[in-house]
Amino acid sequence: MQTTDTVLMIEPVAFGYNAETAENNYFQIEQKGADIQSKALAEFKNFVGKLESKGINVITIKDTIEPHTPDSIFPNNWVSFHKDGKVVLYPMFAANRRVERREDIIESIKNQGYTVTETDDWSLPEIHGHYLEGTGSMIFDHDKKIAYGSVSLRLDENLFREFCEKYDFTPVVFHSFQTVGEERLPIYHTNVMMCVADQFVVICLDCIDDEAERNNVVKTIRNSGKEIIEISEAQMQQFAGNMLQVQNKDGKKFLVMSQTAYRSLNETQVSNIEKYCEIIYSDLNTIEVNGGGSARCMLAEVFLPKK
Repeated sequence: MQTTDTVLMIEPVAFGYNAETAENNYFQIEQKGADIQSKALAEFKNFVGKLESKGINVITIKDTIEPHTPDSIFPNNWVSFHKDGKVVLYPMFAANRRVERREDIIESIKNQGYTVTETDDWSLPEIHGHYLEGTGSMIFDHDKKIAYGSVSLRLDENLFREFCEKYDFTPVVFHSFQTVGEERLPIYHTNVMMCVADQFVVICLDCIDDEAERNNVVKTIRNSGKEIIEISEAQMQQFAGNMLQVQNKDGKKFLVMSQTAYRSLNETQVSNIEKYCEIIYSDLNTIEVNGGGSARCMLAEVFLPKK
């Protein structure tokens, strides 16, 4: 099943600009002087409210002050929850993100009636400088058992292939870039340039500079029977690739994105999406600017079976 009706979200208590991740996340800009945490919290709560109002189940867990984890609002990088009851933990690039992996969060989800059969810990390679940042770096087509991965510091190709082999996904490996100043630099996470839904894929093909790789991605998506909804690199910079399809308790589908992303889309793109599902968007400007992540990054899908 491609979509879930339950997501985990981590409520920020000390959100802010993370200099460690900004090293290769070119979306981040440090805002000075403003009360970043209180603005981020207001955006977070408003976002949760919008999801819940549509019948989507949101498990909200509050972050802790210590240890300081400025990026904990983006849990989808360190954990994924699978329909067979497995919980997977991932190796993280930034040292101050590794402490986001909290056993009490997994326990809390179990206490809400979900079955966890096993915790599969992949975090060890981070000690040796190899990273695979969860559903930030890997985009899953659950129905077709395909995993898309753009190689970067945060997606080690060998680890990605190893993961796909274990979890029975066909890996689609490529390289994607964004223009920063005069340079073409690797995009830090695959999920800022593409989103796989049940019947369509939103993707910035302009980011895949290698023609053979681009053609292979296009061919794979088409062969999977999904419509390609293309976005420009300028739209990708506005987080138009950072979307997630979810469903509510009645099975109605929604595509979740930020207000920034929504406003960057043209009428044709919006109507192409709305052929398949309703759009939910929310103002996440403070979180996007300081954190360099958007709506999809804030949502860890929970596919675990209910007890």
